[in-house]
Amino acid sequence: MRPEASNETRLREDICRFGRSLFERGLTPGSSGNISVRLDGGGWLVTPTNASLGFLDPAKLSRLDERGQLVSGDAPTKEVPLHNALYDTRGTARAIVHLHSTHSVALSMLPEIDPRAALPPMTAYYLMKCGAIALVPYYRPGDPAVADAIKGLAGKYSSVLLANHGPVVAGDTLEAAVFATEELEETAKLYLLLRGMNPRYLSPEQVTDLVKVFGVTLPEHGHEH
Repeated sequence: MRPEASNETRLREDICRFGRSLFERGLTPGSSGNISVRLDGGGWLVTPTNASLGFLDPAKLSRLDERGQLVSGDAPTKEVPLHNALYDTRGTARAIVHLHSTHSVALSMLPEIDPRAALPPMTAYYLMKCGAIALVPYYRPGDPAVADAIKGLAGKYSSVLLANHGPVVAGDTLEAAVFATEELEETAKLYLLLRGMNPRYLSPEQVTDLVKVFGVTLPEHGHEH
């Protein structure tokens, strides 16, 4: 078996394994959510439309070429333009996870959310895994216009929150994207638990220390307050 084929087989299995884990823990219900991974030989794998992440078949995953056209497998998720836009603008992205996780969706609906930093600097691991999170206005699912909104962020964010919809998180590996999505969901849960209680966030000095020690990349203006 060619190395590329062996690697693709492993990635197909990884998508199904992580998808099942996310589904079984209630992080994306029903047939919501989608996962994609870039392939070394060009093109990418993505979960099919109307597919539950808990019951994916490795052989039925959608294989797309570099232009996003279906090569094999079932018809892809209607969120392909969303994934494509993030890959186009985020050069280091090798995998993307999009969920309808409850607390992240709830966060996206709150009126006080800063579009440039949807969450304050609450924990070290939130900053280390997610950086700052951009909030993108509402678009109906599958609307190609969401791609323009993602491109407008110019690749500065690896984590994006779609208003009234859910998080989209890119990573340099599938595992990294999944872990960052989980960290975002738990931090959104913390925010909702502490909302109105005047919690103590990380200070600018503590954020600067994390940036220096762990190489955290924050967009300009991210977590200034």
